[in-house]
Amino acid sequence: MVDGRAAFIDSTSVRVNGEILRANRIIIATGALPLIPQIPGIDGNAVLTSENVFDQRQLPPRLAILGGGPIGVEMAEAFARLGSQVTIVEASLRVLPREEPESSATINQYLQALGVALRLSTQCVAVEALAGATRLVLDSGPPIDADQLFVAVGRQPATSDLKLDPVGVKVDKRGFIVVDNALRTSTPNIFAVGDVSQNLQFTHVADETARIATHNALSRFGTRKFHPEWVPMVTYTGLEVARVGALESDAPKGSRVAYLPMSEFDRARMSGDQRGFVKIIVSPRQFTRQFAGGEIFGASIVAPRAGEMIHEIVLAMRSRMWPARLATTTCAYPSWSLAVQQTAAQFFGEYGGRTARPAETME
Repeated sequence: MVDGRAAFIDSTSVRVNGEILRANRIIIATGALPLIPQIPGIDGNAVLTSENVFDQRQLPPRLAILGGGPIGVEMAEAFARLGSQVTIVEASLRVLPREEPESSATINQYLQALGVALRLSTQCVAVEALAGATRLVLDSGPPIDADQLFVAVGRQPATSDLKLDPVGVKVDKRGFIVVDNALRTSTPNIFAVGDVSQNLQFTHVADETARIATHNALSRFGTRKFHPEWVPMVTYTGLEVARVGALESDAPKGSRVAYLPMSEFDRARMSGDQRGFVKIIVSPRQFTRQFAGGEIFGASIVAPRAGEMIHEIVLAMRSRMWPARLATTTCAYPSWSLAVQQTAAQFFGEYGGRTARPAETME
């Protein structure tokens, strides 16, 4: 292991601390860093991010968070429970804008119940320093005064020192390395994995892409492919939000949706927390159409154990399992996973007074 900053010399050589290292195959795994937006007055060294927040030893009485995505929402809950007065500023119409609208609405209510203030459809246009505090000037509504500012508006790739241009490694407009489904860059012997090349920036994606790229770089026996549509995504609030696959609005024509509110599920009633739901989307298969339920296109779960429940659907999608198998799987009563089976049963007739409905798509 060599500890230092690397820069490419050519497609098979890098320089680290003055030493030249050569290899026939190279994997880039430099990750990403929190993105600090270009807002007048913002000081990137003074704000909190996911990189430095755990170094804090004092609780800010007032915390403003820029960004209502997973990190912003998770930090909002954590600091609110610790006793901070928290305000989220989100440019989109809702928190968790990449999730299903039902998921966003549920977490919106969840955060407000914790005392978190939400300023949605709002952008910060300037940051001003006050005596011992920070003021956020917004494009609408009154400014926000806070003791600390947490920035969670995205991440930027750690590629600035690599000198990728001379070796022909292409990046997109945001600077992330472009790879194919085998994790190869535009230079065939160079691969890129994890946050430096993936829109899905999760630890488990870094692990999965690293294993696939290592196999493809070293093995002579077949090429493995990365399937982002099989990756589970979880927001770890106390009421978890889990999703795999695409949203209902992206479903193809002829798709159907099964939906089970947790208020109608025995385990949720017994546990005293009936918030949330299970939602499964199926689309027609190419040749067999809706036979045995079709094919699972995506699913969302909001529940206290949503991050555990989603994996049954992940496995079903990865193995291209018929939805009928989910509907007929025997689940222990009253486990949380039983909600997945009861939701899938709606594709084959009325279950608990509910049946699957046509998907509401953008087409």
